[in-house]
Amino acid sequence: MSLPRKLMIDGEQTIATTRTHVKRLFIPFLILIIVAGIGGFLVHQVSDKHWAVWTVVAIAAVLILWGSVLPWVRWFTWTYTLTNKRIVEQKGILTRTGRVIPLSRINDVAFEKNLNDRILGCGTLIIHDASEQAGLELKDIPHIEAFHRTVTNLVFEKQDKTASDESV
Repeated sequence: MSLPRKLMIDGEQTIATTRTHVKRLFIPFLILIIVAGIGGFLVHQVSDKHWAVWTVVAIAAVLILWGSVLPWVRWFTWTYTLTNKRIVEQKGILTRTGRVIPLSRINDVAFEKNLNDRILGCGTLIIHDASEQAGLELKDIPHIEAFHRTVTNLVFEKQDKTASDESV
């Protein structure tokens, strides 16, 4: 799910699009397995009572929707897109929200990884720009070093181009 063409500026090209690391789906996956297992066991136990079977199935369906499907849809619709002009964060299921930081306004790009992140190959990218708004934290980005390097290179290119345009 890349940045739609209708939201792009003239001459803008998508460099990278990513989501948070799939580790965010570990708990929803466990909920799915546990609820399905317990639900199947309970359906087998009450199979002689038709109304009880449907009650168990309904409760299990609600728990799976709330605990597994909804987090997956949230994960799937939350994207970070890096273009040659800006970084765009988009999120939301029914109501889409987003934040845009032009590369020319970025002052600092940093990343941090805890032990779990180092094992899984992800981390948090922290971007500070020239606004009074708090920096943008892109959490659980897969392949954080490569993404950090790409953002940093684009920021330097943008700053070098701005500096050369001003000196002319």
